[in-house]
Amino acid sequence: MQFMLLFSRQGKLRLQKWYVPLSDKEKKKITRELVQTVLARKPKMCSFLEWRDLKIVYKRYASLYFCCAIEDQDNELITLEIIHRYVELLDKYFGSVCELDIIFNFEKAYFILDEFLLGGEVQETSKKNVLKAIEQADLLQEVYNFCFFVKAHRHAGLIHIILFHFFQVCRKAFHHFYHILPLFLYIFYAAIQLYSYRSRHFSAQLTFCLFN
Repeated sequence: MQFMLLFSRQGKLRLQKWYVPLSDKEKKKITRELVQTVLARKPKMCSFLEWRDLKIVYKRYASLYFCCAIEDQDNELITLEIIHRYVELLDKYFGSVCELDIIFNFEKAYFILDEFLLGGEVQETSKKNVLKAIEQADLLQEVYNFCFFVKAHRHAGLIHIILFHFFQVCRKAFHHFYHILPLFLYIFYAAIQLYSYRSRHFSAQLTFCLFN
């Protein structure tokens, strides 16, 4: 696969992924030509077309067009299946995905695509494994955001109460989610480091709350 484009019925580009080195000027030119060509085609026309020295495979889902460029020796039906699998991954992650999900969460769409395709080739065929990797990345991001929040509000007295209740929830979650135990321990360690110089009593209280 040379590249993948996602664009709306109005011709607005929502996502682009290039697997060949091209200049920005050439990318814009290709995008403009392909968007105009695909949108001009009628709904009942074939989803395959020849363009320059490449083959274009596209499919419309709701208000979005998924368009891929492949080489002459590549299989069009496999490419169509790749598009469908990517849509299934998006639908599974967002829950009935729509154009607004791509607009406001475009980084998630890129993450899913990168877990699914590598260098224009399929690297993971299992939807379960792809979604699991995305969930782990989301969890790490939540940990980072939480630690940043704690650091930014370390002088506020309210954060002590928030952390106390947070670790109460963590203690209950350990009985069901043993695989995320290291992440919670990391949060616990970060919180202790941030607050040990502020309140030794609070650190001892957290330790007692979590492990008793």
